[in-house]
Amino acid sequence: MEKALIFFDIDGTLLNDEKQLPASTKESIRLLQEKGHDVAIATGRAPYFFKDLLQELQIDSYVCFNGQYVVYKGELIYQNTLDETTFNKFERYASSLNHPLVFMAEESYTTNGKDHPDVRESIQSLMIDLPEYNPDFHEQKNLHQALLFCKPDEQQQYVERFPEFKFVRWHPLSVDVLPREGSKAYGISKFIAHAKINLKHVYAFGDQLNDLEMLSYVEHGVAMGNAPAQVQAQARYITKDVNEDGIKHGLSLVGLLS
Repeated sequence: MEKALIFFDIDGTLLNDEKQLPASTKESIRLLQEKGHDVAIATGRAPYFFKDLLQELQIDSYVCFNGQYVVYKGELIYQNTLDETTFNKFERYASSLNHPLVFMAEESYTTNGKDHPDVRESIQSLMIDLPEYNPDFHEQKNLHQALLFCKPDEQQQYVERFPEFKFVRWHPLSVDVLPREGSKAYGISKFIAHAKINLKHVYAFGDQLNDLEMLSYVEHGVAMGNAPAQVQAQARYITKDVNEDGIKHGLSLVGLLS
């Protein structure tokens, strides 16, 4: 068969509920690479939060920060940041409502919510280190993404007040804050244009709201069995739950491991 390019989300797709990489997933990716296919990551995470996973799976291409930072075979080929002027207004408004933020830059991330329980609960669900407290970080670094901590019924005011940004919920207490055009799909479009890959040979696996555009954009979108109905509706295929060898099953379903 033709050489394929396969993008994998991390949380709930490659990693199971315990943030572990199933043995069947690791073996399936090894087999893909052995067959000559290209494998890449597409995640909302910052690059410093999946270095070990890249090394374990021997992957050197990825789309992260939900499409704002794109690396092709170890080379940074595209990056985008939040507009500084607009973000400063946004930060002041969120602070006026006592909604903390996490600031995410290329090399590190910090928060203006010192010891805030919502920040702690959300970030700890990813099983990563909590951000350091630095309320002025956004004035010192270009931000590729931010996290806003507010409840679902508090989100719409930000959507209406800051149309320059996109707000995508990833946790009951938190949403990703991206540039308006930002998405994994946009990052993937930059990736395949650089690599000169035909979209009909591109596959993507995902499970959350930040995967919606990606799953509908690629020719072969695969939603995990643990994905909500809204996400599954955007995919061409639906595989099993991540905890039930969903990656192995999905790759067989689309014919890449047959």
